[in-house]
Amino acid sequence: MKRLIASSVLAVSVGLCGAAQAETWNMQSTYPGSLTQLGTLGKRIAEQVTLVTDGKVELVFQEPGALVPALEVFDAVASGAVEAGWSTPGYWAGKVPSLQLFAAVPFGPQAGEYLAWIKFGGGKELFEEIYHKYGIHGIHCGIIAPEASGWFKKEINSPADLQGLKMRFFGLGAKVMEKMGVSTQLLAGGDIFPALELGTIDATEFSMPAIDLNLGFYQVAKYYYFPGWHQQSTLFDLMINLDLWESLDEVTKAQIEAVCDAGITYGLAEGEAIQFAALEELESKGVNIRQWSPEMLAALEAAWDEVIAEQVAADADFARAWESLSAFRDRYKRWKELGYLN
Repeated sequence: MKRLIASSVLAVSVGLCGAAQAETWNMQSTYPGSLTQLGTLGKRIAEQVTLVTDGKVELVFQEPGALVPALEVFDAVASGAVEAGWSTPGYWAGKVPSLQLFAAVPFGPQAGEYLAWIKFGGGKELFEEIYHKYGIHGIHCGIIAPEASGWFKKEINSPADLQGLKMRFFGLGAKVMEKMGVSTQLLAGGDIFPALELGTIDATEFSMPAIDLNLGFYQVAKYYYFPGWHQQSTLFDLMINLDLWESLDEVTKAQIEAVCDAGITYGLAEGEAIQFAALEELESKGVNIRQWSPEMLAALEAAWDEVIAEQVAADADFARAWESLSAFRDRYKRWKELGYLN
């Protein structure tokens, strides 16, 4: 009986200790939870972290603006005002230009090549080092395949047709469009439709057909262009306050990283599976689907060459990351040429 009582007391004590160690983290998202993939994947990440850690870390998805505005997540996580964030590193270009290379690269790698660099080509180490300078630990938790190139209210047949347009554009691609005579601005997903409807912007890019369908751009712009030269693949990350991350034990860190690896697989597979039905629906709504001409793509790529030279010259971390990615892609090219159909 004494042993039974002692065992019971020990079990209760261990249980209380476990309960005391449990933590609730707010994860501020830049995407609405209802938004196909971008938001739904973030909600899934939060649920899976809570499940896999057995509640030791309860990760609570917060809608844009619930705690801080969508595009202020970086500062909130860095300061510890919120424990975590769900976003893409490209949103923080104004603070840390080099992070753009860990989000999407114009005329850049497709998903398999991009992940190869991140996981095995030195990208992950650079990514963490750069984020750590600002008090954030970043973990890539999702990737999607090519985006569309943009929604326009009029047909675009030549570079001259872009001159003077006002357009929502993301990341390094925005700098390319500025070279083409476009005035760009970065808007969070929920702000794009009203800006397009009211004429504050003339055109927009955002994401893939299934995601763009969700946001209703087809109601105010009928010309939809491909391919997404600016984002052949796009990475998303779970941002965690660095001090908080470093306070975790190795098991919990491994559990969170495992959830993120699973999120990459899930997000890529889901994204590839849902685009063709979305394209069919968009066409049924009167959307004109267009492909850029070789001449148009050549003009955009020439502008990109100018942009990358300027970015490398302006920021040391950007230059290091670009050198790493470029060296990896140069070596990867032979495998791509031999192993894959064109």
